[in-house]
Amino acid sequence: MSRQSDYNNQIKKLTSEIGLLQHRDRFFIIGEIISFLAMIGFIVLDTILTDAAWTLVLSALSLAAYIVIRKMDVRTGEKRQQLEDLRTVYMNEIAGANGDFSCFDAGERYIDPHHPFTFDLDIFGRDSLFNRLNRTITTGGSDHLAQCLSLLHPINRSETINELAKDHLWCAKWMSFGTRMHINSNEIKRVLTAANAVKVVSGADSMLLLIIAYALITGLFVSILLSVAGLVTVNIPIWWGLLQFFGVFLLTKQALGRISKNVNTLHKQLKKYIDVIHHCADKKNIPPSAAAHFESLSEAILSFEQLNRVLNGLDRRGNILGLFLADAFFLSDFFLIRGFLKWQTAYLDRINSWINSVSLIDTWVSMATFRYNHPEAGHAEIIDSDEVVYEAKGLYHPFLGPQAVRNDFVIRDGNYYLITGANMAGKSTFLRSIGVNYVLALNGMPVFADQIRVSHFALFSSMRTTDDLTHGISYFNAELLRLQQLIDYCQRQPRTLIILDEILKGTNSLDKLNGSRLFLQAITQLPVSGIIATHDLELSKMSEAFPTRFHNYCFEIELGTAVTYTYKITPGVARNQNATFLLKQMLQRINAINLIN
Repeated sequence: MSRQSDYNNQIKKLTSEIGLLQHRDRFFIIGEIISFLAMIGFIVLDTILTDAAWTLVLSALSLAAYIVIRKMDVRTGEKRQQLEDLRTVYMNEIAGANGDFSCFDAGERYIDPHHPFTFDLDIFGRDSLFNRLNRTITTGGSDHLAQCLSLLHPINRSETINELAKDHLWCAKWMSFGTRMHINSNEIKRVLTAANAVKVVSGADSMLLLIIAYALITGLFVSILLSVAGLVTVNIPIWWGLLQFFGVFLLTKQALGRISKNVNTLHKQLKKYIDVIHHCADKKNIPPSAAAHFESLSEAILSFEQLNRVLNGLDRRGNILGLFLADAFFLSDFFLIRGFLKWQTAYLDRINSWINSVSLIDTWVSMATFRYNHPEAGHAEIIDSDEVVYEAKGLYHPFLGPQAVRNDFVIRDGNYYLITGANMAGKSTFLRSIGVNYVLALNGMPVFADQIRVSHFALFSSMRTTDDLTHGISYFNAELLRLQQLIDYCQRQPRTLIILDEILKGTNSLDKLNGSRLFLQAITQLPVSGIIATHDLELSKMSEAFPTRFHNYCFEIELGTAVTYTYKITPGVARNQNATFLLKQMLQRINAINLIN
């Protein structure tokens, strides 16, 4: 069964469940109305009838029924929202399978034209690799995923990715937490770090103050009972309660204001974060390579829930009557301060570690979903070698899908491969296939080839140079700056594979040829291997001057009544070009249209 069929089945199932909950909601609303009206009716009836205590009993029962039905309604509404969010996840995946990735973050903020390879290989931006891969729900996860695609540190995470991909229902629920709101990990870190500096009432966590607080609460209730029994005047519990309220309110007001200012903005995000951490704790069959991160979040649940209780208490302080009663009878603000201080002391130093674990798992979920969505993709073999090793069979670009033409190719250390061919014959796509699959391989993700075997080496590309008129940089100058960056980069790296699509496009043919030869001769002095696409057939003669290091490959086309593209790479130099042929066809069509008109 295809992934789209799986997703469609899940959507049908969720739609049915959502429909049942919506139907149940209507009964809850009717029940709430009836129970509320019944409560009012019995109270009115009590005022009309004499000696009808039973009406008050029924009124109380109606109130209890209203409260129970209301709670059930709220829980049902939350459940329906969860199911709707999960359904949105599956609908987004179907859109992605059909080539529409607009519902996913494209990562434009990570685009860097000066990066060694991400700009040329379409790693970030609309319809990029990141756009197709990213399912993160936290900014920390998004940043970590972008870092993985940019830095190319070989980390063996394939076991983790494959195990998570087997539990796609768990991954889908994870993604559903970010449907309505993206969690800002950096803001959570910033605010909670600021909370560490908040000074609260000195000694609020001491046992002595706790004993005094309980003694005051007990004393108030004892005075109330004595007052009811007529043993003391009613003024005693009244003044006792008033003094307790003003005392605790004035002592804690400033500290609670500082706490509220620093952490209260997190309330919505924190609730969502707690859901995410609970979901981690519920995970079964945790991959051994990821166990430490999942297990660390079990303790994080206690921390975040304790902080959430503090924030709930801060919210309740907005109700003046409730605040008065809570402080007067239960010293609520004192215990709020005490709870925050205990949280601050016990957990704050581990918050960053927990947030980092969530970000890491968030990244894995994206990678696992990519694995799940592409069962046709293969696995890469990463070998330990000081040389550039790249051996691929059945290689193709991940963006092309099943219609892609597959190619075999081998890159040897210190060798250069000149790729010639006509326009649109597949040269640039092939170069990007080499680079993108290497990025996927080093990250332990599925690769789009029957087999890939690579070592760890640096990567640098120059395929999409642009001018910068605002800074007075012409296209040719931009090319020179990029080539200078390439040389500086290769001098700093022990082993580098360079991927070039035309060299010196911004100058005339002879100058371009001489400059390209000069550049390639210079780059051979560095620990570099390279694959270079060019229209300059004369450049292929480098293989005659350096037969052991330069090799010619091509994407040949066939010219007849139309152009036939094979998209297959073969040894040798391209013989046919298509620019003149296609231009003639275009002019013939224009002339034919003009004659008709």
